[in-house]
Amino acid sequence: MDVEILSRIQFAFTVAFHYIYPPLSIGLGLLMVIFEGLFLKTGNKQYETLARFWTKIFALTFGIGVATGIVMEFEFGTNWATYSRYVGDVFGSALAAEGIFAFALESGFLGVLLFGWNRVKPIVHFIATVGVFLGSLFSAVWIVVANSWQQTPAGYHIVGEGLNARAEITDFWAMVFNPSSVDRLLHVWVGAFLAGAFLVLSVHAFYLLKGKHVEISKKAFGIALITAMLFSISQLFLGHDSAMGVAENQPAKLAALEGHFSEEGPADMYLFGWVDKESQTVTGLGVPGGLSFLLHGDFTEPVQGLESFPESDRPSQVNAIFQFYHLMVAIGMALIALSILGVYYLWKGSLFQKKWLLWIFVFAVILPQMANQFGWFAAEMGRQPWVVYGLLRTSDALSRAVTAGQVLTSLIMFFLIYSILFLLFIYLLHKKIKHGPYYKPMIDERNLQRNISSSFLSKPK
Repeated sequence: MDVEILSRIQFAFTVAFHYIYPPLSIGLGLLMVIFEGLFLKTGNKQYETLARFWTKIFALTFGIGVATGIVMEFEFGTNWATYSRYVGDVFGSALAAEGIFAFALESGFLGVLLFGWNRVKPIVHFIATVGVFLGSLFSAVWIVVANSWQQTPAGYHIVGEGLNARAEITDFWAMVFNPSSVDRLLHVWVGAFLAGAFLVLSVHAFYLLKGKHVEISKKAFGIALITAMLFSISQLFLGHDSAMGVAENQPAKLAALEGHFSEEGPADMYLFGWVDKESQTVTGLGVPGGLSFLLHGDFTEPVQGLESFPESDRPSQVNAIFQFYHLMVAIGMALIALSILGVYYLWKGSLFQKKWLLWIFVFAVILPQMANQFGWFAAEMGRQPWVVYGLLRTSDALSRAVTAGQVLTSLIMFFLIYSILFLLFIYLLHKKIKHGPYYKPMIDERNLQRNISSSFLSKPK
């Protein structure tokens, strides 16, 4: 493999691994706010217990998310020096905004969230929980803004020529509200909420099946289930809006997502299929003219296909893009059906007797994660061959001093280290779930401090 392919694989691997954790942190943050808010409103200690329990798991996901995210910033410089020079002003302003508006808020309240139980008033602790949640939301804002600018650049001009060219911001807010940023941000937020909700559903479904922590798990399950239903349905509409934006701003990507080749013909909408790039055909089950209808309200309206673009400007892995996109959509529809079915049985009062359905919820925790990953793969692969759409090609964005052997060696090292981190995450998560919501350390921290102090004071002089 050459340097470009290896660098793309390395960056995709590190981002994919990192992207397991921030969505969980955002989604769990929302549910922690709900649990603690219900405790303040009702005084029911079970809600406080839930908030405490899920704060521990939030801390675990947050910590690993921060550790794995740092690596990507170094890769920008080591593997993608030309890219870093080209987008440095844009990324720099977005990352600076993240530090000012997001990280400061999140880290400022994180200590109170984790260690403030029984040390500050409940309302103060609730404010800290809200602050950490908002910080995680704002952090996603600036990362998505930076990435969306690469998809649909706006508010800039180009300074310099050739490999020394770089984009300078001329309108900060035009850069922030570039044509794809709002749609993509809402899509990412809701995907994160679903990841958190289905983790809560999975854990408490497991408790219910094992007959442990039954009453508190019923409360948590009901809240997470309603959250999952509302956001899974909303994701259907947000996803449609995002696709409409892709059709307008990145028509080559949309053509790849749907396997549409015809230059000016109507476009079918496939439920599933297989794309043969050589023959420019799709074999599968589809609705004739379905994509044309979704985009224009007319089954016969032409849609730009891949033949409309020079071959050098088309995504190369059309079948992979098609599969990732359709898997994301299929999982989204499955989450809608599963959450609606769960709410129906909850309303009927028989949900917790449906063991088969609870087992489905136990294993459904993986579905939002898969949808998030597949959607990201489809979006980034569909942007190719551009790293900044229409401006900078991926092949031109590489570092010129890095060799294929160096990239391969670091990729193997990252794989080993990240595998250890993932196993550690699973071990600690399992340990916390096994202990359950009512677990308390054998030695209370404050009592331990008192015992140490009294032992010191009583020691003979």
